[in-house]
Amino acid sequence: MEKFTLINKARSRIKVFEPFEDSSKNSPIINAILISYGCVFKRSSKPVVKGSRVESIEVARNEYKKLLEEGWEKTCRFNIKKKW
Repeated sequence: MEKFTLINKARSRIKVFEPFEDSSKNSPIINAILISYGCVFKRSSKPVVKGSRVESIEVARNEYKKLLEEGWEKTCRFNIKKKW
């Protein structure tokens, strides 16, 4: 499973959906999604993270679908190797 980043129409807010692996278990089973959200103040700068939460895959899919229906777009612009 890969990481997906959505940005709103005004290009001022982003949400990042990425797999969440429970490190307390022996086998890395992905059964949840980490949703991080933040603000973009300038196009040339990195986004500022406001927070994050862990949701079930079904809840994350529903939120992703709802955001796409609201006009958010998928972007690769902020997909970087390090956490922001």
